[in-house]
Amino acid sequence: MAEFDVDLFVIGGGSGGVRAARIAAGYGAKVMVAEEYRMGGTCVIRGCVPKKLFVIGSHVHDEIEDAAGFGWSIGQVSFDWATLVANKDKEIARLEGAYTSNVEKSGARIAKTRAVLEDAHTIRLATGEKVTAKYILIATGGAPNHGPIVPGIEHVISSNEAFHLKELPKRIVIQGGGYIALEFAGIFAGFGSDVTVIYRGDNILRGFDEDVRKHVRAEMEKRGITIITGCTVAKIDKHGRDFTTHLSSGSSIASDQVMFAIGRHPNVANLGLETAGVAINPANGGIQVDGWSKTSVDNIYAVGDVTHRTNLTPVAIREGHAFADTVFGKRPVEVDHATIPTAVFSQPEVGTVGLTEEEARAQFSHVDIYKTDFRPIKATMSGRDTRVLMKLVVDGASDRVLGCHIVGDGAAEITQAVAIAVKMKATKADFDATIALHPTASEELVTMRTPTARHVRQAAE
Repeated sequence: MAEFDVDLFVIGGGSGGVRAARIAAGYGAKVMVAEEYRMGGTCVIRGCVPKKLFVIGSHVHDEIEDAAGFGWSIGQVSFDWATLVANKDKEIARLEGAYTSNVEKSGARIAKTRAVLEDAHTIRLATGEKVTAKYILIATGGAPNHGPIVPGIEHVISSNEAFHLKELPKRIVIQGGGYIALEFAGIFAGFGSDVTVIYRGDNILRGFDEDVRKHVRAEMEKRGITIITGCTVAKIDKHGRDFTTHLSSGSSIASDQVMFAIGRHPNVANLGLETAGVAINPANGGIQVDGWSKTSVDNIYAVGDVTHRTNLTPVAIREGHAFADTVFGKRPVEVDHATIPTAVFSQPEVGTVGLTEEEARAQFSHVDIYKTDFRPIKATMSGRDTRVLMKLVVDGASDRVLGCHIVGDGAAEITQAVAIAVKMKATKADFDATIALHPTASEELVTMRTPTARHVRQAAE
């Protein structure tokens, strides 16, 4: 008789958990996955996939507007929010089915219920069933965090509810200055809502390159989005179907929807972590793990947003795959969390990989900056007032490209390719030796020859 019911029990059916389950099962492991909500997790069900679909839909208004400059005469058009939501729901249901099918085809069993740890090897399901496992993987992800409780917080929606609104808000107030807040600001503005963004810091996109932050804000404000920084929401009053949002600055804003997007917290509550001896990282509130995703308990691992390391879907997938390779494939793989490309599907779009100028200047004595901003070719005919930003951060001593930052149409697609070069430690000379692909915006990356700034850090005497 086997010592355990399964070789691997995965708590969470999101991107990281599903990848780990499938790869482990492929190595011959007996695997079980518990998911209490819907297979696919945050990204598929209520995150990047529906968000990107909404972003694409919200761009259509611009395309119609721009068409006139290219000779198109488009008549009366209309938009129906309910149709968008219904079609999005169909696509998400299809993807959920695909996730479920792929796990089952791998030979793993799915339990559509909550799972809680009873000890280091025992899991209790909400159905009453108990399962013992040689290894346990926690991949429960994260959830929106509304931050400090303010009066009227019960009236606030998060990104979760934004995907299921019955009506498109005519006026919406969004608190937050990160990628989720800005993406939804662009989405709602694109569909015709009057959007106001409130952020406590001095400028949006904290942690991004300063030039990116300034450029995105300027472009969003050109699109009619109001951005108020240096204050927070102090109170929300409800009057029938409308709201009044009172700010810490003393002013107030009327709207018919209020959304908070001020961060996410790891889903660590009520999982039995204390009972099993799994430690929480005091620095970030996520499950504490080492470089191999192992927790404080030898046979229990954690991947993805629940660790609060780098909260990106491809990172969770890579961590889940590496875990399965290491534990069940006997091929030790440690995930490299350096030089991870990322995108903000704001309007304009942001793509970035590697170090910001500020980070590079703190780490390297000689830093060269190559930067350009220009009117894209489409705007010369459409008449739209918009500019693209491209920036390379280079180690002045070794000539290695340390970072690339792009704001404009297709920024994410361009950055994915550039990320390969940055990961391979390409030099500025390598970029210069690459023939430009004309006419494109991205050709600027290989035609910028003169530094716009050179920084030399003086050695301390």
